[in-house]
Amino acid sequence: MPIEDSIILVPEEFKGKRLDQVMAALYPAYSRSRLQEWIKSGFIKVNSQNSRQREILQGGEEISIAIDIQTEDLSHKREAIPLDFIYTDNDIIVLNKPAGLVVHPGAGNPQHTLLNALLYHIPELERLPRAGIVQRLDKDTSGVMVIARSLKSHASLVNQLQNRTITREYQTVVQGVMTAGGKVDAPIGRHPVKRKRMTIIDSGKQAITHYKVIKRFSAHTHIQLRLESGRTHQIRVHMEHIRHPVVGDPVYGGRPKLPKHALPELIEMLQKYPHQALHASRLELVHPLTGATMSWQAPLPSIFMNLLTLLEGNA
Repeated sequence: MPIEDSIILVPEEFKGKRLDQVMAALYPAYSRSRLQEWIKSGFIKVNSQNSRQREILQGGEEISIAIDIQTEDLSHKREAIPLDFIYTDNDIIVLNKPAGLVVHPGAGNPQHTLLNALLYHIPELERLPRAGIVQRLDKDTSGVMVIARSLKSHASLVNQLQNRTITREYQTVVQGVMTAGGKVDAPIGRHPVKRKRMTIIDSGKQAITHYKVIKRFSAHTHIQLRLESGRTHQIRVHMEHIRHPVVGDPVYGGRPKLPKHALPELIEMLQKYPHQALHASRLELVHPLTGATMSWQAPLPSIFMNLLTLLEGNA
């Protein structure tokens, strides 16, 4: 039983790339060696013909895929974790991820993840790399995210992410009063010493974050952000970089900043906020099958709204 019988068109931006490089870019959940083996075995064809992994593509070719091998994800346990589905069809799933839910199993989180929940609610996702997950949100970041429901959709969404054509908007509350919106353009990479942290570093990958003010308070600012890139911890690192760290951020936030004459309820909220106050509020993309531009929003969590109410009451 094949994972998928599918035909995709090679995007023009991959002109001059080898077949195995293109497949690795479109299907990053699979190892390069596994993709090369599938090409060699004839599961992956170019214009209906068997091809070599080093074949140079010109863009526009048809790649047909019929893979008769189990995926890595079949070993993951299905778990009855509740999910908040915003939209579903035969090609994509859009959901509102709660804070506290890890997206994908890892060394420290082998179970109790979004992937485990997806396999419970939609078992056919076991046919796809990473159960169709093409983007990530940090464990303690809530909000809207998209899941592919077919191999063709997976390739389309990965391509849109790489081309930065998916619009991702976030809301957060940061420490300090911003005078205006702006842009942070600073490369992000792994911290050379503190390996669990990301940092601004010349050897890092380009990262661009746009932000604008929604509401100013006496010692904090509610802002909206839009990402051009999707680096690990990007918003949190960029906000720390401009000295406006995200409220509640246990890694990059530092000590909570308390307004003068703050009410006891606000002090308690700022000191005990359980995670970074960061929410993926809006997502816009081109539907992989219909080509229509679609967008979805996820309402702010109640704890985030409570924080805004207390800040407003203390202004």
